[in-house]
Amino acid sequence: MELASRITRLPHPFEPDRGAEARAACPEAEGYLARLIEGAAGCSPHLLALIHKEGDWLPAAFADPEGAVAAETARLDTLAPDALGAELRRAKRRVALTIALADLAGAWSLEEVTGTLTRFADHAVGLGLRAGLAAELRRGRLPGQDEAALAEGCGAFALAMGKMGAHELNYSSDIDLICLFDEGRYENGEVQEARAGLVRAVRRMTALLAEQTEEGYVFRTDLRLRPDPSVTPVILGMNVAESYYESLGRTWERAAYVKARPCAGDTAAGGRFLEALRPFVWRKHLDFAAIEDAHAMRLAIREHKGLFGPITLPGHDMKLGRGGIREIEFFTQTRQIIAGGRDPDLRVRGTVEGLRVLARKGWVPEETAEKLVAHYRAHREVEHRVQMLRDQQTHDLPRSDEGFARLAAFMGVEEEALRRDLFDRLTEVHALTEDFFAPDAARPAPEIPEIDTSITQRWPTYPALRSSRAVAIFERLKPDILARLSRTARPEEALAAFDGFLAGLPAGVQLFALFEANPHLIDLVVDIAGTAPALARYLSRHAGVFDAVIAGDFFEPLPDAEELTQTLAAQLAEAEDYERQLDTARRWAKEVHFRIGVHLLRGQIGCAEAGGHYADLAEACLRALWPAVVVEFARKHGDPPGRGAVVLGMGSLGARRMTSVSDLDLIVIYEAEGVEQSDGRRPLSARAYYARLTQALVTAMSAQTAEGRLYDVDMRLRPSGRQGPVATSRASFEAYQRREAWVWEHLALTRARPVAGGADLAQEVEAFRRTVLGRKDRDTVLREAAAMRARVRAAKTPEGPWDAKLGPGRLQDVDLVAQTGALLAAEPSRNAADGLAAAERAGLVDAEGYAALAEAERLLWQVQLASKLLSEGPLDADRIGEGGAAFLARLTGIEGLDALQARLDEVTARAAAVIDAALPEAEGAEK
Repeated sequence: MELASRITRLPHPFEPDRGAEARAACPEAEGYLARLIEGAAGCSPHLLALIHKEGDWLPAAFADPEGAVAAETARLDTLAPDALGAELRRAKRRVALTIALADLAGAWSLEEVTGTLTRFADHAVGLGLRAGLAAELRRGRLPGQDEAALAEGCGAFALAMGKMGAHELNYSSDIDLICLFDEGRYENGEVQEARAGLVRAVRRMTALLAEQTEEGYVFRTDLRLRPDPSVTPVILGMNVAESYYESLGRTWERAAYVKARPCAGDTAAGGRFLEALRPFVWRKHLDFAAIEDAHAMRLAIREHKGLFGPITLPGHDMKLGRGGIREIEFFTQTRQIIAGGRDPDLRVRGTVEGLRVLARKGWVPEETAEKLVAHYRAHREVEHRVQMLRDQQTHDLPRSDEGFARLAAFMGVEEEALRRDLFDRLTEVHALTEDFFAPDAARPAPEIPEIDTSITQRWPTYPALRSSRAVAIFERLKPDILARLSRTARPEEALAAFDGFLAGLPAGVQLFALFEANPHLIDLVVDIAGTAPALARYLSRHAGVFDAVIAGDFFEPLPDAEELTQTLAAQLAEAEDYERQLDTARRWAKEVHFRIGVHLLRGQIGCAEAGGHYADLAEACLRALWPAVVVEFARKHGDPPGRGAVVLGMGSLGARRMTSVSDLDLIVIYEAEGVEQSDGRRPLSARAYYARLTQALVTAMSAQTAEGRLYDVDMRLRPSGRQGPVATSRASFEAYQRREAWVWEHLALTRARPVAGGADLAQEVEAFRRTVLGRKDRDTVLREAAAMRARVRAAKTPEGPWDAKLGPGRLQDVDLVAQTGALLAAEPSRNAADGLAAAERAGLVDAEGYAALAEAERLLWQVQLASKLLSEGPLDADRIGEGGAAFLARLTGIEGLDALQARLDEVTARAAAVIDAALPEAEGAEK
């Protein structure tokens, strides 16, 4: 489309005579197009010079700006290497002139302006690198390579960094490049010689682009972003660079790689390098320490450039000054670095795109993001006008009144309006970004209350405060923490609880930085520490779970097992290898585990729901990890022989009533009828295959990795217990259950539930479970259940009066009646409530007995679940504190520990009497 038809704004000629001179050089320009030429040349000596040089070519740009730029770029591909230098410079002049006119006319958006310039830069770098490599090939200085290798850059590539990487080049930008090569393209003995040839090729490329000749220059080229630029060659091996970033990489280098992309040469190798660098750039945990690093960089830049002090327009640096472009870029990139390790959607290069995705994901208020987008666009437009005046790599506003008048004319606005607009925008950008980087500057310091200094004096000795950086952040936080502790109902108790939390932290920098950026999290810690010490200890050991608290949906309703499985499976699919899959599962499970505990603590869910959610989490881990375990095992031993296997959840997992510390009771059943062995490179018999596959699953769930462990696993409920194989064939399992199983094993089967493995096989195993229930003689079941109760009572002693599990009329006792009732009534449901109802239907208990057992079961489960959050074991009434007592009162509806203890004694005594009558002690035990 013609440029004239797209003009929406016009510059005013500051020097009308120069504007007229340019118009005379373009006789074909009429109307608004002529006024555009007058305004551009009448303000910018640089554009006037370009119009004189390229006036004969301009009609092509007038007719189709995009097509003219594309034609110039394509023309370069047809040139011989010795003609490239002059023609690259001519093409750059033409592209720069077209961009300037389209920008001044309002025909192109900011993204079109910067994108066009960046695409030309990419092409120029590619041509320069290719020319340099070709020269070295002709001289035989790249061993093992030939002309065909030029298409892939002979293993060498350039990474576009900064604004070039983000397609955001400004009008007179330098281009920042890092040049690397793939050592794997060369034999070991050839690498040194190849490196020398590649160094010469990169220097030739840089000269081609950056040298000032009578034809001008193409791009000033900066290679100093590479590792240790003062001592390293202009191109490095990928392995060398990767080792540097892994061991010595700094935060500013991480920020630089947010925008990095391969732009020339062997871009496939460049992509592999960036993928290898992903863990360095994008940390697995939320990285709020990056805020302090970014703030330190901002202060260092201001100090170096002398940019402190209030905003004054004359000479103000639109890039690095207060409220400038860099403030918006730092704000955006730092937020991306904080959360991009958890959320790949945040890993975008552009500033505008970054702000909008941050707003969409809830990391930046939408209003703030849109304001910064508008200011960023306006700042970049001013930056471009300043640079277009004389093609200078400057970001400074004019220092003189005449200079401001010229800039205002160039922008087509009144000078006073420009000054007001600039000041207002710079001021608002500073206000929007400064509090993010230096919140203490905007927040008045709270009054420090009187506190027990004997506790706070020992804080510097804790592991979390070993480093000077952690101490510096914590000292800024300390007044706020103490103020929040002082506002709790029992400040001394809260301080002691927070002290326990702080003492358990292995490190502090990341967590303290997170607190500084999200002060509301301190209240959550105080709440947890003052109410549930066991959960606080868990939090100390796994402080990374705080990431989930600020991820947006932490306090939303908890998902079910299916949704949890899908979420974890998606994360496992992104992990690079099996070990990372195991670590990923552990990190994710810790966050969900913590989320369940906080929901219970805050009263968002009740005890019955919490037990179900803990079981859903365990099931999701099994369902998502089982396929990963199978795939990893199959790499060596082949696919599972036969129809595969199913994992049965037993006990509390099967009944969907787990606590925060429950282990997993599992049985693995496989079917491989008629299949002797697997078909892998190291085949195994079917029995050995599934036995070792089961062991692999147990290891995946219970092994201690760098991220901890998931669950302890107990396989003793399998047929024949410890003496039997860890995996059982379906035929053996069914035969055993029909003919050999003890009554207690059928009681355990009332809780069995398929939780992982093949769906068809799971359905068949479940169908068998239902048929086998109720096959035992009633008298035998009752006699064996009574004998089992007696054996348990003799073997296990209650751990005090608050032990909800062991003892007459307690949970294990009540559960035995529920399982017995389910077995007698062939009740397929697995939960205790249904089992107790079945016990009534089977005549094991009457209606009054059922009511007594149901009441005991509810209260005991509430106490059991609470005890695991408060102390991970039976309650100690002398140590749970007021917060813990209040939590118990809310769960049970009984105020006061004495009243709760009395109620426990009452309901368990009544339940014990009911059970004594239902399962009187009997002598002997039969199958």
